[in-house]
Amino acid sequence: MTVLSVKDLRKRYGHVDALVGASMSINAGEVVSLIGDNGAGKSTLVRILSGVEAADSGHFEFDGKALDAGDISKRRELGIETVFQDLALADDLNPVQNLFLGREVMRQGILGKLGFMDTKAMEKQGRHALQTLGATVRNFSGRVGGMSGGQKQSIAVCRAATWANKLIFLDEPTAALGVPQTKGVMDLIRRVRDSGVAVILISHSMPHVLEISDRIVVLRRGRTVANYTPANTSVEELVGAMTGALEVGEKK
Repeated sequence: MTVLSVKDLRKRYGHVDALVGASMSINAGEVVSLIGDNGAGKSTLVRILSGVEAADSGHFEFDGKALDAGDISKRRELGIETVFQDLALADDLNPVQNLFLGREVMRQGILGKLGFMDTKAMEKQGRHALQTLGATVRNFSGRVGGMSGGQKQSIAVCRAATWANKLIFLDEPTAALGVPQTKGVMDLIRRVRDSGVAVILISHSMPHVLEISDRIVVLRRGRTVANYTPANTSVEELVGAMTGALEVGEKK
């Protein structure tokens, strides 16, 4: 089932054309990697699809219905979450508190109306979510600011997976991570995919892209130029498509 379909998205900043015809689609339970050289339009496309910005023109559908422009809160209501490169974690809070940040569970009755949170319920649900998704977190009560990059990344992905039931955007989730931390995040992406949630991944690591993806979409100068499956391509071909060294059409 197609979760998201994008056709001919265009976006211009002043005299710069960031997107000049980006198109792609993704199905439920699928990982689609979005690759391209710096300035290809990857992050712009994700900002538009996640509701941070509005496109100048183009058409995109979510679950077969037209998706309104530029409203990240409405995307969340539809089951769409995004993990940006800055992760947007609160360093002074623990992992469970970060999972429920902005979605706190309130106590029943008058106490809830007075602003009292149900910390026990959040602790139970949060621990279960982190453990079920295999997050590399051992200290559930410690400050996130004192944790490793891999642990922070897994918390951010888990938070997205906890609230998303349709689609997650991941912008460079393994950037600057070591080998063990990267493996943990990759395993986490697989668990999210296997739960039926669609994942759109931005990454500069071609080996990781080939390892984790069901399909690979190549952007160059704001335009979709190729669509590959990992079994039928190579790092050299992907780099050639990204840089323009190879003239390519759509390949499946």
